[in-house]
This record gives sequence, C-alpha cells and structure tokens, in this order.
Amino acid sequence: MKAAVVFEKGSIPQYTDFPDPEIQENEILVSVKAASIKNLDRARAGGNHYSTEHQEHQPAVIGTDGAGYLENGDKVYFFSKKGTVAEKAAADKKMIIPIPEGLDFSLAAGLPNAVMGSAMALKFKAGIQKGNTVLINGATGITGRIAVQVARLYGAQKIIVTGRNEESLQSLRELGADEVISLKMDDHDFKQKIKEIHKETPIDIVLDYIWGHSVEMILSAFKGDGNFSHKTKLINVGGMSGDAIQLSSQILRGTDIQISGSGLGSWSKAEFALLFSEIIPEMFRAAVEGKIKMETQDVDIKNIETIWNAEIQSGKRLVIRI
Repeated sequence: MKAAVVFEKGSIPQYTDFPDPEIQENEILVSVKAASIKNLDRARAGGNHYSTEHQEHQPAVIGTDGAGYLENGDKVYFFSKKGTVAEKAAADKKMIIPIPEGLDFSLAAGLPNAVMGSAMALKFKAGIQKGNTVLINGATGITGRIAVQVARLYGAQKIIVTGRNEESLQSLRELGADEVISLKMDDHDFKQKIKEIHKETPIDIVLDYIWGHSVEMILSAFKGDGNFSHKTKLINVGGMSGDAIQLSSQILRGTDIQISGSGLGSWSKAEFALLFSEIIPEMFRAAVEGKIKMETQDVDIKNIETIWNAEIQSGKRLVIRI
C-alpha cells in the first residue's frame, strides 16, 4: 500500500510503499480517505511526545486517527496506534464512530482531536455547568476555536477569550465569544482586565492552551485578599508558551482555585470510552447542524513531503486526503 512513512526519528515523512497493516483480533481494516495532521502527530513522528519517550524508533506510518470506509461500505471515523496516513489502516474496534450523512471525510477526520482537547477538559476536568463563565486562554488556535463553540453548546453563559492574533481573536466573536482580550497588552493592563471581568462575572473555568507567562498573570489576577473567594478551575491542555511557570504559594492559599490538566494519560478509561460512544458523535451531529464549524486545508498524500514543514493557514486543520 501507499503511505506516509517516517524512516528516521525527526525526518520528514515520505510518500512510499509500505506493508499492509496486520489485523489483530481486536482490530478491523479501514480504507482510509482522510487523516488529519495535528501537533500530536508531528511530535510523535519526531519522537518528541511524552507518549513515545521510551520507545525505540522504527519506520512507521504517521497519524493517529482518520476517516474512511469499512469493508461493508460504512463510513467511519477511527483511531489507530499503527498509523493512519495510508491507503489502509488497522482500527481498534472499540474506537470506531459512524460518520453521519452530511459530514464529509475531511471534517470527520479533522474535528475529533479538537473535540478531545476541548470537550474532555470542559466536561470531565472542569465539570462545566449551564450558566458558567469560561475563560479560554490562547483561543485563536484550531482547538481553541472549537472550545469556544463547545463551551457554548455545553451552556456557558459568558465566554472570554485571549490571543495574540488580533484578526483571529476578533473572529471568535462570530463563534460565540462574548469578550476578547489581547495577549499583546502590557502585564498591568492585562491583569487589570481579568480582575475587572472576574469581579463583574466571576470566572468558573479557565481552559488554557498555552501555559507560560499568560497563566502567571491570570493566576495573579485571581489572587485573593484573605476574604472568601470564588471557586475557579484552571485546566491546562497545551504549553505553546512554555512548559513551566512560577506560582506563588500565596495564590493557592488565598484563592479557591483548582489546577489540573487534560490530555493523554489524564483521563480515566470510562471517560475515554465516553469520548467515542457519546462526545464525538454528539459533536459530529452538531457539525452537521452547523453548530460546530471548522475549516480544513486538504492536501493529497502524494504531497506529504512538501506540506510537512509548510505554514498552514491560521485556523485551519491540515487534512491529508488519500
């Protein structure tokens, strides 16, 4: 079969012939039509993701999920640990979701990862309730844009977003954001803005995609003064602005804030099962109904080497078509 294969750690995937996947008892063969490329896939291909930290690199097909046809003709989204950017893939039988009529392969392939990075955090880590106020830090990326829409679907009353790209930031209003805050503001003004919002409509959830200095400022803005404070849950999903922060112990002692993360390894087996049985199917239906929107940049698998390090248009998910 034809596939996109990484032969050496950190090298660019090559469009080449590769052996068909061996199908185990718990797997089923999928004829792949589309597979998205995420930061996760790039990190795993380069051997830089924590899930591959202790693995010896072997030539492998890239990709972790995709969309295509089963042998009976059913259209499905699927997950696979054996690679998905190929003509054929071995899909885990427990991680297959029917694709509803009206949803094309590109969107079906591109949407689930952003759902994992938003709905899982909001539903299971933050325990979002109708009427909550949600701050999404670093919302101009693909997953952040989906998070705005998912938060609205889950009943958030007010959604505040931060970001550096002014055009992308303002466009989030069309997706459901009520207030935008530029990360280009100086520290004092940024913290003051957060304080004002938190005083007016206490923030219940902070969904963070970038970590780093912006989180330090947000936590500083929440710092209590010895009086009773509002309960806020800060859920980290990404670390684009740095992997470490400085955190004053006074903030933890003087503020009712809970800090946790959402990602591979942080979910329970039951929660991960619900991702496939309930959450992604719900978001697929929302996409068909126009309640969830995502743009994709589709590229033929033959051009994988050219597109791998190319700049993708902001707000679009790269999808490889096979």
